Amino acid sequence: MTGDISAVTLDSGKTPQQLCADRSKRLLDALQLKQPDRIPIHLSLGNMVAELEGATRQELFENPDRAQAAMVKTALQFQPDALSGPWGSPELSRTLGDQSTKWPGYGLGPNGSFQFVESEYMKAEDYDDFLEDPADWGIRVFLPRVFSELNGLSLLPPLGLSTFGYYGMLNVGIFNHPEVEKALRALAKASQLQAESMPRQRATMERLVALGFPPMPFFGTLLEAPFDFMSDTLRGMKGIFLDMRRCPDKLLAAQEKVARFQLQHAIVSSRPLVFAGNIACATFPLHRGSDGFMSLQQFERFYWPQLKSLFLKLIDHGITIFVFYEGIWDKRLKYLAELPKGKTVGWFQSSDIFKVKEVLGDTMCILGGMPVSMLSGGTVEQVRERTKKVCQIVGKGGGFIMTTGTGEMEGCKPELVKAWVDATKEFGMY
Repeated sequence: MTGDISAVTLDSGKTPQQLCADRSKRLLDALQLKQPDRIPIHLSLGNMVAELEGATRQELFENPDRAQAAMVKTALQFQPDALSGPWGSPELSRTLGDQSTKWPGYGLGPNGSFQFVESEYMKAEDYDDFLEDPADWGIRVFLPRVFSELNGLSLLPPLGLSTFGYYGMLNVGIFNHPEVEKALRALAKASQLQAESMPRQRATMERLVALGFPPMPFFGTLLEAPFDFMSDTLRGMKGIFLDMRRCPDKLLAAQEKVARFQLQHAIVSSRPLVFAGNIACATFPLHRGSDGFMSLQQFERFYWPQLKSLFLKLIDHGITIFVFYEGIWDKRLKYLAELPKGKTVGWFQSSDIFKVKEVLGDTMCILGGMPVSMLSGGTVEQVRERTKKVCQIVGKGGGFIMTTGTGEMEGCKPELVKAWVDATKEFGMY
């Protein structure tokens, strides 16, 4: 690695088309464990976009045109290899009466940060019904519990009656019930909102591409570890840890079911995208497999075998696995080394990034390296020193993308972010 300051001007004089091609190749080379011309840097800005724009988070969610302009302005200001902004939208939650999330302007003030409201939306006594038919239980029991506008779905007859042909169709009169009709209208409105948001997202992406900033090629169909699936939106942390002791066999059986239908979903929805390097990708945010949540013995029984099996099946279908390893995974790294070389990408939040490189440098492309806390409370000298060390050690030989440890940079100081980007270009040259 070099510290030649001329590296900062590597992009000078190039057209947006040339910059986009160079940056895209840089990212794809890192993904494939190759050594690019320099270490690519990704800014996962999140709500920092609103801070830079001088707008509330609610205002940007409600004004897509202004949000797009703010993203463009931010990209031109910092000149990263790729960037991403705020995730999601409160509109679906508002439309469906979602009780499991809070957003700026929906359950929170205009500058609130997205929150997931954990609860036991699935009761321990629901396991048998879930295992019997998760789709029926999900539509007629779970959705009405979580979304107030979907209460009417609880009035539907068992979904299995749909296989009763003409005789099953005698039940369609229930759709005229006011509560059922209300639920169906809410779903139709939510579907329309999704359909309207997709062209806006594509327009923002195309605008950034036209200016020389390619999309990250690693984000794809959202899936979860089977254990996290059962924990996050169904049993909650308290419930799932009780289940490991009180009904472990039912928990393991439920994980088999959710892994199976997640695999089916990913095979259909994870399509190679031309604008993202022709890579079919599935994205896994991992929540409760980290060092602080369960013992290695529990990890080896309830978490890793199911997750690894799902990973391998997805890889067999040509799908690249992008994983956010939330928390600390220092004691789990040897398990991750079992994964096929170059088939997964690992974004590490708080793990020892130097240990990650030592154990997994030949196994997967690594993302991370910069603590958000340093970009919000550090100094330019500290940022440059940290960046140089990460570039020299973690960036050695390629297969590394510089980014923050989390997908949210709210509270980061612009001058420190600029120093970080410039230092990555300076010290990240190969």
